Amino acid sequence: MELKRVVVTGLGALTPLGNTVSEYWDGLSNGVSGAAPITRFDASKFKTQFACEVKGYDPEKYFDRKEARKMDLFSQFAMVVADEAVQDAKLIESNIDPDRVGVIWGSGIGGLRTFQEECVNFANGDGTPRFNPFFIPKMIADISAGHISIKYGFRGPNFVTVSACASATNAIIDSYNYIRLGMADVIVTGGSEAAVTEAGIGGFNALKALSERNDSPETASRPFDANRDGFVLGEGAGALILEEYEHAKARGAKIYAEVIGGGMSADAYHITAPHPEGLGALNVMKNVLRDANIKPEEVDYINVHGTSTPLGDVSEVKAIQQVFGDHAYNLNISSTKSMTGHLLGAAGAIESIASILAIQHNVVPPTINHITDDESFDPRLNFTFNKAQQREVKVALSNTFGFGGHNTSVLFRQMND
Repeated sequence: MELKRVVVTGLGALTPLGNTVSEYWDGLSNGVSGAAPITRFDASKFKTQFACEVKGYDPEKYFDRKEARKMDLFSQFAMVVADEAVQDAKLIESNIDPDRVGVIWGSGIGGLRTFQEECVNFANGDGTPRFNPFFIPKMIADISAGHISIKYGFRGPNFVTVSACASATNAIIDSYNYIRLGMADVIVTGGSEAAVTEAGIGGFNALKALSERNDSPETASRPFDANRDGFVLGEGAGALILEEYEHAKARGAKIYAEVIGGGMSADAYHITAPHPEGLGALNVMKNVLRDANIKPEEVDYINVHGTSTPLGDVSEVKAIQQVFGDHAYNLNISSTKSMTGHLLGAAGAIESIASILAIQHNVVPPTINHITDDESFDPRLNFTFNKAQQREVKVALSNTFGFGGHNTSVLFRQMND
């Protein structure tokens, strides 16, 4: 069968750099850091006392008080960005068939705050089980897709992918495949995460995964810098409207970019550490190029996973050099996590949006906080350090990798017809 073409017709973002797509892009292109001392709880006794929180978020701006109490923050974030994307794509006024519109979402953890609060309340009680009746519906990761579909009456494919930090990209790839196989016309996809909690910070501290640069939070996320010491935890969400090309064209939709490939692989190596030679990252990039049927030389920009961990950054760069060969020196590479922190299961969504906007504006957002060169990296590679760079971006690749060895890559191309 002939596969259908898939395009992006709507975007939504709620990030540590801004609460709309335009605010997010403004922060990215200007190299703004979203890191600051934690406000969601007293972190004074934690090894890491800062994060990349969403700022100025008021649930009552988006929900009535009763409705907000029934949703964990990660679901609220999902609803906010889905609404921005749905409105951006003008879906509701386009007389679309709701049976052909799906929601495929991603979240690595789901309702962590709800789970934490309910367990603490029970542990501090007298042993009598007094749980909130919305405990389970607030906590489970799949409820985010359920909320979105209920609000708009979308009755197509509906589920949530969970693959740690690769979750949102897995959701995007699944959506791409469902549409190109003809199983849906439109899918609301992306991811959300709200893990800036005592359990989230404490758990990642125990793994020694987080930066502990409490004296300088805004410079703590420093991918590819010699003195990187771990990632910065972020929160937020991103949404993309994926749509079958002819369907989008027929209703006169604005088209941001075309999705041309999705790749997946596993490291099969370790539960948290990447393969030291970047084998899984190498395979996933080969897979996405093969799926898109394009040559490595056609890629202009890679939005890398680039978390600012000592091992992860090295393995990904090794993989890039093996896959792209000499063309690696013609690429722009950047890690927007240097600005947003690591949104875990939502990372792939906001980084896909960054890749799409790079195509739209012909601007590559920077890798900020570069201070000291790491001699293990080839100096001929262009990491887009500290300042955005203008260049034509026809094809952009976004990498997202997760604990458990899950690797995902998605390719976007400039729309020319």
